[in-house]
Amino acid sequence: MARPDKAAAVAELTDKFRSSNAAVLTEYRGLTVAQLKTLRRSLGENAQYAVVKNTLTKIAANEAGIALDDQLFAGPTAVAFVTGDPVESAKGLRDFAKDNPNLVIKGGVLDGKAMSADEIKKLADLESREVLLSKLAGAFKGKQSQAASLFQALPSKLVRTVDALRAKQAEQGGAE
Repeated sequence: MARPDKAAAVAELTDKFRSSNAAVLTEYRGLTVAQLKTLRRSLGENAQYAVVKNTLTKIAANEAGIALDDQLFAGPTAVAFVTGDPVESAKGLRDFAKDNPNLVIKGGVLDGKAMSADEIKKLADLESREVLLSKLAGAFKGKQSQAASLFQALPSKLVRTVDALRAKQAEQGGAE
C-alpha cells in the first residue's frame, strides 16, 4: 500500500502533467542552488521547474496517459511544466544549457506526444508564437492586396477594351 505522502505527490504530478501544454525532463546533476534559481527565472512565468523523484514521476505520467521512455528517468531528474508557450520555455532551457553544460535536456512531452531531446532543441529554434502569427498576418495582407489589385484591374481593362472597340467601329464607320 502506498504511503499517503507519496500518493499525494503522484496526484500533484499527475495534475501538473494534465494541466500543462508541455513538460521537459532534464538532468540537473552538478548545478548549484543559485544556478537552479537562475534557470527557474529564465523559463518565464509560464513554466514551473521542479526536482522530482523518478519513480513517482513515471507513475504520474502513466496516470496522466503519457507514455515516456524509461531511459528518461535515469539519474537525477527535474521537470519543467509549461502552461504557456512551449517555444519560450524550450529557448530558456536551451540557452541556459549553453551556458551551463551540467543541464542536460533528456526529452519531454508536447500536447501529449513524447519528444526526444533533439526535437525539443528544434522547438527552441522556432520563432515565438507572436512572431509566427505576425508573419502569417502579413502574408494574408499581401494576398489580399494582390486580390484587390486584380479585382480593380478587371473593370479598368474592360473599359479600355470597350473604348478601343468604339474607336475601331468609329474608324470603320467613317471609312465606309
